[in-house]
Amino acid sequence: MVRMLIGGEFVEGSRALDVVDPCTGAVFTQVPDADAADVERAVTAAKAAFPAWRDLAPGARGEVLRAMAAKVVENAEELCALLVQETGRPMGLAQFEILHLATGYLNYYAGLEVQPELIVEDDTRRVELHRKALGVVGAIVPWNAPVFIAANKIAPALAAGNTIVVKTAPTTPLTTLRLGELWADVVPPGVINILSGGNDAGALLVAHEDVAKITFTGSTETGRKIMAAAAPTLKRVTLELGGNDAAIVLPDADVAAIAPAIFAFAFFNSGQVCAVIKRLYVHDSLYDAMCDAIAGLASSAKLAAGSDAAAEFGPVQNKAQYEKVLHYLGEARAAGQIVAGGDVAEGAGYFVPLTVVRDVSDGSAIVDEEPFGPILPIIRYSDVDDVVARANASPFALGGSVWGSDTDAAAKVAARLESGSVWVNQHCALDPQVPFPANKQSGFGVEGGVEGLYPYLALQTINVAKPAAAG
Repeated sequence: MVRMLIGGEFVEGSRALDVVDPCTGAVFTQVPDADAADVERAVTAAKAAFPAWRDLAPGARGEVLRAMAAKVVENAEELCALLVQETGRPMGLAQFEILHLATGYLNYYAGLEVQPELIVEDDTRRVELHRKALGVVGAIVPWNAPVFIAANKIAPALAAGNTIVVKTAPTTPLTTLRLGELWADVVPPGVINILSGGNDAGALLVAHEDVAKITFTGSTETGRKIMAAAAPTLKRVTLELGGNDAAIVLPDADVAAIAPAIFAFAFFNSGQVCAVIKRLYVHDSLYDAMCDAIAGLASSAKLAAGSDAAAEFGPVQNKAQYEKVLHYLGEARAAGQIVAGGDVAEGAGYFVPLTVVRDVSDGSAIVDEEPFGPILPIIRYSDVDDVVARANASPFALGGSVWGSDTDAAAKVAARLESGSVWVNQHCALDPQVPFPANKQSGFGVEGGVEGLYPYLALQTINVAKPAAAG
């Protein structure tokens, strides 16, 4: 059994949690299921480790983060195999998450160092603005990109001088737990603690009075519960929640040139990413051509278990999400015309074919809500002002994109969207040095970039009066 990391020690816990292979629907291993005692022990260890870690020079903390990234690279083959097993995704996608995203964010934050800022200096005073570590951070990680999102929380938290307790998703705990075992060799005891377990462990972490901040990625519904649970202790909270990203194809776009990229950004990880394209708005003049192009790509895609070298797309990761996606397939059939996919084959596992639905409109569940699976609605529009208003009408505002041959014109349309991130002729282009904010009910706070370090720091002004001039 892969073990939890608490206070530098490997812990099996007093109870076990089943891990299911999404390609078969069968339990293939177990991990510890953290109880209240495990959570308490982890927070206590993080609190005890905080002063020494906080007082370590930023450069020395950065060296630890680089050593963590090096451990990931050294053990990439094992880690990727674990990630394929627990998520069902193809090997190439696992390698991208581990070797590009996770290591990229660890190495980026290893190089950041925040210095005091001089605000005022005159004959009477010197005022400096300092940013100081908060203490213990609780990080709750989702199942769809477990290693990347864990790294994206661990890296800025540790770079800022905090210690951290990570709670993995119950359905994808393996790779992150294994990372804890590897990192124990390079991280001081208690600085990182990694727990596996269900929702109860997460709730205990959120409510704990010694946890100064919670960072959570997941559903908007759960984000609301975390805000409420954090209120009694007035914790700082960063929430990166649901999205219903709109992509707008302008009338001057080249369908043949952009269709493969739109397809890739809509069905990346079988649509199980908060910031991929969830609704595609296409101008009347290009609508039929775009529907045909995307449907053709979806129909020819290889859907298989990640262990299959030919696999391009894998299953929905867990049974609960699979059942939600099946519900949205029914909504798609009722609301429009399915031109690719739609029929779920009999057999084991949580496989859903890449599905494209056309002739749908705003107001239907498949457009207004987030299936979080491999279903793409394509919606017709005729007026740019109208489509911008429709894209902005969603309560979600995580990401969006605009596609067109005139990039200056497309950028002007992009600036009118309300999403935290907007891309032109690309989508979900994540980069550790670029901030990734969330607006509306997609959350609040920011991850990525220097701005993503600041939520892990408390502001302090130091105002020093100067001696009065003699005479």
